[in-house]
Amino acid sequence: MNAYHMGGRKQKILKDTYLQKESAEHRGYAKGLTSIWITENNTVTAPKDDGILGRILNPYNLNKAYLKVGKNKGSHGVDGLKIESLGDYLRQNGSDLIKSIRYGKYNPNPVRRVEIPKDAHSKRPLGIPTVVDRVIQQAIHQELLPIYERQFSDNSFGFRPKRSAHKALFRSKQFVCDGYKYAIDMDMEKFFDTVNHSKLIEILSRTIKDGRVISLIHKYLNAGVVVEHKFEDTKQGVPQGGPLSPLLSNIMLNELDKELANRGHRFVRYADDLVIFCKSKRAGERIMSSIIEFIENSLFLKVNRSKTSVVYFNRIKFLGYSFYKYKGVIRFRIHPKSISKLRAKIRELTSRSNGWGNVRRKTALSYFVKGWINYYKFAHIKTLLIRIDEWYRRRLRMVIWKQWKRVRTRGRNLIKLGIVKYKAWEFANTRKSYWRTAKSPILSRSVTNKRLEQAGYIFFSDYYKQVRV
Repeated sequence: MNAYHMGGRKQKILKDTYLQKESAEHRGYAKGLTSIWITENNTVTAPKDDGILGRILNPYNLNKAYLKVGKNKGSHGVDGLKIESLGDYLRQNGSDLIKSIRYGKYNPNPVRRVEIPKDAHSKRPLGIPTVVDRVIQQAIHQELLPIYERQFSDNSFGFRPKRSAHKALFRSKQFVCDGYKYAIDMDMEKFFDTVNHSKLIEILSRTIKDGRVISLIHKYLNAGVVVEHKFEDTKQGVPQGGPLSPLLSNIMLNELDKELANRGHRFVRYADDLVIFCKSKRAGERIMSSIIEFIENSLFLKVNRSKTSVVYFNRIKFLGYSFYKYKGVIRFRIHPKSISKLRAKIRELTSRSNGWGNVRRKTALSYFVKGWINYYKFAHIKTLLIRIDEWYRRRLRMVIWKQWKRVRTRGRNLIKLGIVKYKAWEFANTRKSYWRTAKSPILSRSVTNKRLEQAGYIFFSDYYKQVRV
C-alpha cells in the first residue's frame, strides 16, 4: 500500500489501482462559513495580510481565482468534483481550507494524467489538478506573477500578460533584419517532465522569503500523478495543465534568459521554444556548445542535441513560422512541417469513417480554418492556400460522394445538380475509388465550389483575404 496525506488525513492507495469516490480532503471539512469570500462579482474586501501567503489567502484574491477557474471551465480532477459544484463546496468548506493552508496542514491531490494530440503522430501529457487545487494554484499565480514580471526578460513572450507568439515572431524578424542571419534552433528535451525540483525551489527561494509559500509550491510539485487509476510519484517535472505550471516554467527558464543577456546574445524565447541569433555559423556553433553546457550543468535540464542546430534564417522553425527574403525584405513564411500538420488535421476532420454529420463537420472545419488563418495570417501564403483549397474541396467531394451511398441516390442527386440524365446514371455506377471519383469533372461541375460555399463551408484562401485586408 502507498499512502499520501490530504487535508491532515491519510488517503490509502492500492499499488495497482486508484479509485477515489470522494476526496478525503472534502470529507474532512464538516463545518465552514457560508459566504465569506465566494461571490460572483469579486466585491469582497481584503483584510490585513501577513506576508505573501496572507495576500494569497485574502478573500479578494481567492474569489478572483475562483472566478477565473470557473470561467476557464475544464475537466474534473481525481476527486471527481466538477466546476459546477465548486462554488457550493467552497462556501461550505472555504474557512477550513484556508486554515489548513495557513497552518501548513494542506496536502494537494495528485493530478489526473490525460493525453491530448500534439500532432498526427504523437500526444502531449497533461496533468489535471482537482478544481479546488486549481483555485489555490490560481491564487498563488496571481500574487507571484507581478513579483516575477519585474524580473523576466523583455525577450521572453510565453505565458505572460500582453505578450503573444506573434510578438515573439516580430522580435525574431527584427533580429534577422538587423543582420543576425544565423540562429541556434534550441530544442529542450521534454522540458516540463524534466524540471529539477531542488533547483526550482532554490530559484524560488531567492525571491520568495515566505517559507510557507515555498513549502506549498513544493507540495504541488511532489503531489504525484494518477495514470489509468495507478498512483505515481513525481520526483521531477512540472505537470502541464495547472495554472501554476506556466509561471514556474518561466521562473526556471528566466535563469537561462539572464545568462544569455549577460553574455550579450540576441534571443527570443516562448515558453521552452528558444532561438538564439548570431551573425555567423561559426559563432553560432561556439555559442551553442557553451549554452548547452550551461543548460545541462547549471539548470539540470536536457537538450535534444539531434534537434538542436545552427541554421541559416530561412531554415529556422519557430512557433510554426520561418523566414525568407524577397526583394531585400525579410518576410514570414510557414514552415513545411506546419503545412504537413495542416494537411493531417484536414484529413482527420474530413475522414470518411468518423461518423460525423454534416453540421458537426462544418462547425469543426470552420473553427479550424479560422483559427489556423488567424495564427498564420502574417505569412505570405496566398498561392499556397489556393493549392490547399483545391485539395480540401476534393476531400469534401469525396465525403459527399460516400454519403450518397446507393447508385439510385447518386444518380438522382447528380440530375438535380444539373448533370444530364444519361451521364448522371452512367457516373452513378462508377467503380472508381472515392478519392479518384472526387477529382472527376462531373463531380466538380455538380458539387461546385460555389455550392460548397453556399452549404456553409469556409475556405482558407477566402478567409485569408478577409483577415489580411
